[in-house]
Amino acid sequence: MLQIIIHYTLHFLVPGLIAWLFFREQWKKAWLIMIATMLVDLDHLLSSPIYVANRCSINFHVLHSYYAIAIYLILFYFKKFRILSVGLLFHMLTDFIDCLLMK
Repeated sequence: MLQIIIHYTLHFLVPGLIAWLFFREQWKKAWLIMIATMLVDLDHLLSSPIYVANRCSINFHVLHSYYAIAIYLILFYFKKFRILSVGLLFHMLTDFIDCLLMK
């Protein structure tokens, strides 16, 4: 139960804090963009079975692969994509933390 609370707090509330701390002038927009990065989880639908309780997403799903993470890092250097990049990278960090909690 604690793992679920940590996971969803990191996915929904912490991005709001990040948005407020680092993108204060447009924090609401930044928070919404960061929450929208949850759409990368649509790659779970390509897996069979779709859901496995103890499966680590990192480097298993296409949009959670190391190649995708490298692209998210590159996006950070373009100001236009910085909020999106931070959201995607924090999403990957959250899923990585979830992987650690599974062990």
